[in-house]
Amino acid sequence: MKILKQLSSFFFVFLVCNPINNIKANEPVDIWNIEKKEIPEDQSIIQNKNEDSTDVIQGIKIEQQNEKILVNNSLSVSDIKLAGLYDPQENGLSIDMWSNSNGEDIKSTLKNLTSKDLSKFSEKILDIALLTNSYIPNTNISSKEFLDFKFDYLIKKENFDLIKEFLIKNPNLIEGEKLIKFYVDHYLSNSQLDKSCEIFEITNLISSDYLTNFKMYCLIHQDRRDEAQLLFDLKTELGDLDKFFVNKFNILMGYKKSNEELSEKNILYFHLSHKTIKNFEYEPKIETPKFIWNYLATSNLLKNAEFVDIENEEQIKLIEIATNDEVYKEEDLFKLYMRFQFDINQLLNYRNAYKLLEDYEARALLYQRLLLTSEIPKKLNLLSLLKKSFDQSNLPNAFDEKLASLLKNIPEDEIPSNYTTFFMKNKEPEKLAELKIKLNNKVFHQSKVLNYFQNKTSLPQVEKETNDLLKKIKKNKKYVFSLKDIIAVESLKSDGVQILRKYQKLYDYNNNLPSEINTMIVNGETGLVLLKISEIIGEDNLEDLGIESVDYIVSILNELKLVDLRNEILLKVLPLKV
Repeated sequence: MKILKQLSSFFFVFLVCNPINNIKANEPVDIWNIEKKEIPEDQSIIQNKNEDSTDVIQGIKIEQQNEKILVNNSLSVSDIKLAGLYDPQENGLSIDMWSNSNGEDIKSTLKNLTSKDLSKFSEKILDIALLTNSYIPNTNISSKEFLDFKFDYLIKKENFDLIKEFLIKNPNLIEGEKLIKFYVDHYLSNSQLDKSCEIFEITNLISSDYLTNFKMYCLIHQDRRDEAQLLFDLKTELGDLDKFFVNKFNILMGYKKSNEELSEKNILYFHLSHKTIKNFEYEPKIETPKFIWNYLATSNLLKNAEFVDIENEEQIKLIEIATNDEVYKEEDLFKLYMRFQFDINQLLNYRNAYKLLEDYEARALLYQRLLLTSEIPKKLNLLSLLKKSFDQSNLPNAFDEKLASLLKNIPEDEIPSNYTTFFMKNKEPEKLAELKIKLNNKVFHQSKVLNYFQNKTSLPQVEKETNDLLKKIKKNKKYVFSLKDIIAVESLKSDGVQILRKYQKLYDYNNNLPSEINTMIVNGETGLVLLKISEIIGEDNLEDLGIESVDYIVSILNELKLVDLRNEILLKVLPLKV
């Protein structure tokens, strides 16, 4: 340890004595910055003579033989020009999709969208808009503000594979520390330390004390103690380390004996407490943070239902809250309810008896009475009383899986009419079979032209098919063009299908997009237009949209030439399915 400390001191002195201007070799390159930059003055470099392989240690880049150590204390987010996940060409977009948009419009639309429970397709459009690799807008919105929308959206989605992929493709985003912290905390709170640690092999630049400490612990966990010690010594030289972490670091490195010091400050410190306290025990309370509940549950540190004191009201309520927060299994909660003792009169006269008990005791009584009941109307009555009791105690999630499971055992055709709504609302959702498209050449929007929107036929072929169908329709004096027919024809025309002149007046159609949208399209504000489309769809499924709304959205997508998104809408709305 002394040798390593002396080594880091030498590096630190060498840094002070050697001006940055003299060291230009092997300059790190910002892959997102198209313009070549000099190393900023706030980056410190220490260099020895040998040259060879490179390792990355938490916010400090070390080239082993060259011993070039780059300590990056602050990276300006204003230098970031590109940030994203998807290639723009994947969805027919441009890298300039945000460049001409007003930041005030972007911010207000995004704030509105992120406050809604968006439908699957609406969320898909928002995904594409926010996560496509593009230049960052710079009018009335800062780079940090725009990136924060991306990060907050990824965090809200809780798709950790997507977060990891984003970090892989954007390794130099210092602002990405918010994502990194969310990622490592999630996996550690679920007792998956290896998953937390793997992210540090992906990201290049980290500056926060918390993530630096996390990285040091990961290095110890991975038996890379020399690297952990070097990083620890460097951080000690550059600034004060947290006293709690220093103590735990020394224990983990074997320099000190274990102690009983416990911290609930964050999940890392709680985990370190668990690992360094002999015979670790922890009794959660009502105010205990959810990340600790998760950690206790996934580390098998929560009491089993059979060991919970049913005379202790606080313990019972804690278990109910933990179940509602999905860190305690519903099945275990109901095993706990089975341990309560009730006399025969309470079980027989449950309708009155449960009202005289504490809420958690009432739920135990109702559940035990349910298990003794075979009559379907009475079962449904007990289930509805149980559901109401959980809801009134603000525990709506503590009885959703169990309720759905119990309802599944009741034949739907035996449900009394007064419980139909309750049954349908709370039963386990049925998996809908995927319907197949059935072509019907008597109706244009259900005809074989749909094969084109499925990429099954070529443009010349669908052009011939379209004109052949229009020829038959013209002969049929009773045929009336529906708006769905018009949407299909206009989409084909947008893609280059030539309609013969004699069929061009089979229907009247005025496609007048609002001037606001038209202006955005002309200005190349594709990102903002996508946000507006997502806003229009909102919480609705495509199948539930009015056909006028579908026409409006498809018209915009035709103007933008975003055929994949348009085709997905058309194939949801137009075909006959069986």
